[in-house]
Amino acid sequence: MLIFQVLGFSPLFVVSFALRTRSYGRRKVLATRASKRKFKPLLLLLLIPFIALCWPPFYNFREPDLAGIPFFYWFQLLWVIITAIITATVYFLDT
Repeated sequence: MLIFQVLGFSPLFVVSFALRTRSYGRRKVLATRASKRKFKPLLLLLLIPFIALCWPPFYNFREPDLAGIPFFYWFQLLWVIITAIITATVYFLDT
């Protein structure tokens, strides 16, 4: 209790927080059947960035550089942008 007073919490706050977090009795849970998920080929687009960046020797080069930045770095940065575009496309086409 002393630590809570040092931190600036009133004893009333500590007691009310303890009462709110305590569970009384059993809670009722509604059981529903899991719906079968359909395979969505559109989600396979999300594998493209993973596959492209999975094997670093594929893009571990210094040349060609872009504005003085080696290929290794700007290729990965380009994939951050491409991944965001792919993710947004999949999200909007799926909803």
